[in-house]
Amino acid sequence: MIAVLAVFAVACGSGGSSTTGSTNGTAEQPQAQGAQGTPATEAQSEELTIKHQLGETKVKKNPKKVVVFDFGTLDTLDKLGVEVAALPKTSIPTYLEKYKDDKYVNVGSLKEPDFEKINEVKPDLIIISGRQQAMYEEFKAIAPTIYQGVDTSRYMESFTENAKTIGQIFGKEAAVEEELAKINESIKKLNAEATASGKNALIILANDGKVSAYGAGSRFGIIHDVFGFTPADKNIEVSTHGQSISFEYIVEKDPDFLFVIDRTAAVGGESSAKGVVENELVKKTKAFKEGHIVYLKPDFWYLSGGGLVSVDAMVKEVEGALK
Repeated sequence: MIAVLAVFAVACGSGGSSTTGSTNGTAEQPQAQGAQGTPATEAQSEELTIKHQLGETKVKKNPKKVVVFDFGTLDTLDKLGVEVAALPKTSIPTYLEKYKDDKYVNVGSLKEPDFEKINEVKPDLIIISGRQQAMYEEFKAIAPTIYQGVDTSRYMESFTENAKTIGQIFGKEAAVEEELAKINESIKKLNAEATASGKNALIILANDGKVSAYGAGSRFGIIHDVFGFTPADKNIEVSTHGQSISFEYIVEKDPDFLFVIDRTAAVGGESSAKGVVENELVKKTKAFKEGHIVYLKPDFWYLSGGGLVSVDAMVKEVEGALK
């Protein structure tokens, strides 16, 4: 009889504890803690609403499997020590060559994603930019997808927003703020030097013997809009492919600085920009005579850009041209 009563008492006690937990919504026993002291289950289930150019996307905090189609974002993630699962391995910038390793899944090219491979990865997050935006719905059908392309009409604001978004998703806000502060300080210094120099500049893209010009507000317009160089021509048409020009045009504008991006080298061809650009006509310009034809690294300017690593490198390249 005593044994039966003891069992009955224990059973009643257990039932009371369960009822308390259910009523209060918290268990009596301590929960597993995450890295920051947050309950592990709560940290895993936290969801963010990310606003971007193509809409709003609900993203789980600290997604594990990330597919990246924007090399600028990839260099930001790399700088912050965030691992990715997959990326397009065609035309990877040389400074990101570690991602050619077989441990990263190859999901096609920038313009031709391999959706079958992406599906196989089962990503928690997909990040795209301008070259993939027309396929947004297809990406979105696989996993939460955000757009991280840079709006060149407001380059620094857009770049800053994108970096902060990555910081928010991966809990790296402090590190992002620190890197942005360094970049902004470098830009402030460069802008002061470029403005004080009074020099103007022309930006051209060389591609298989042809050249096109880019001005303020264009994909390379950061040189004018942010870094402080006066445009040699304020009326250049803003377009993705630039304004087609002749070498006579370059002589006519006679820029103090001629900044050249070699597309041929960027897409894996043999670099030919110097031989094409420095012809008998262009040798008549101030830029050539003063040693101010500057060949910018296409890795940063054509393939990526808009990342914590690439923007910093772009600042340093143009700053070096002024010395």
